[in-house]
Amino acid sequence: MNDRDAPGLLSRFNAIRAHSLSLAAPLSPEDCTVQSMTDASPVKWHLAHTTWFFETFVLERFEPDFYPFDPAFRALFNSYYNGIGAQHPRAQRGLITRPSLDVVLAYRRDVDNRISALLARASPGELYDLVELGLHHEQQHQELILTDVKHLLSCNPTLPAYSEDAPAGAAQPVLSWRSFAGGVVEIGHDGHSFCFDNETPRHRQFLAPFSLSESLVTNAEYQDFIDSRGYTTPAHWLSDGWDWVKGQGLTHPLYWSRAGDSWVEFSLRGAQRLDPFAPVLHLSYYEASAYAQWAGARLPTEAEWEHAARQAPDLPYLFGAAWQWTSSAYAPYPGFAAASGAIGEYNGKFMVNQYVLRGSSCATPEGHSRPTYRNFFPASARWQFAGVRLAR
Repeated sequence: MNDRDAPGLLSRFNAIRAHSLSLAAPLSPEDCTVQSMTDASPVKWHLAHTTWFFETFVLERFEPDFYPFDPAFRALFNSYYNGIGAQHPRAQRGLITRPSLDVVLAYRRDVDNRISALLARASPGELYDLVELGLHHEQQHQELILTDVKHLLSCNPTLPAYSEDAPAGAAQPVLSWRSFAGGVVEIGHDGHSFCFDNETPRHRQFLAPFSLSESLVTNAEYQDFIDSRGYTTPAHWLSDGWDWVKGQGLTHPLYWSRAGDSWVEFSLRGAQRLDPFAPVLHLSYYEASAYAQWAGARLPTEAEWEHAARQAPDLPYLFGAAWQWTSSAYAPYPGFAAASGAIGEYNGKFMVNQYVLRGSSCATPEGHSRPTYRNFFPASARWQFAGVRLAR
């Protein structure tokens, strides 16, 4: 069904909104309220904030006789939109014990019903565009629900499982290389379907000939890096990375722990014996860069990654296993212009002190990945499902 007609878009809206609730279903109200660190948010906050997005950017603009579900929610569940007004401090989201989870779910039902009524009588146009943006925004938060819950449960000394049916890593092939000729290539989205503004405009870049690894770096390969004193050899590390790893006292990836002579990894399915053939996950940019240096390779640029994904869509594990760090700083493409108003704060203002990741992970919702997608995080971020594809 065409999702640019009212029934098609409403069907997608209902399915994506329902999926968020299904992600919260294995959790208790207590699980949904706690915040494990500043970078993470409670599940209850994710459920409320995605609803706030539709209420604030869609209903407030297009609904006749608009009224807020609760005026206090305008600041309480605003993430970073200064054009909207005040925000509750990010580090204190775990202190929001009220409204309760039941009230947040009632908030979702109210806004869902009102969005459905709008779509039933609207024609394609700006309203559809904002609903579409809200759906992709919600899918981003669906992935964050899983990453944030994993970190939260890892802090529990009983190491509880989120779900026995949670996504897991896939086995990787033996390391081999795919070569690409390079040349002048086009990078960025062509604008013929949905994309975020940071994927545009499409532009040309020159690439020297390069190769990418067919597989992602595995746990076993990364264990070799650890065993060869990778975390204690400064020659492998960027200066900031070396200061970071020494200051943190790190000796292995997030969620790894020793059990006698073996490694155990905490997963969404609970504590598991480390699978040597699965892709290594939860690496920072610093760790990814250090591994590539140790391996006699490097991280790809985002232009190399995107060109390879277009030229060789059969390249294994481009999508669905792990986000892949690139060596590219998160910066605007030539000619980039953010949208006017508060909605323009979505991406552009974060284009500093971050690196781009490409692909998608086992936690990414179906239909939410494409070759031009630009994910981005600070160099020290580890709690995302991020791994390594090598280049040379």
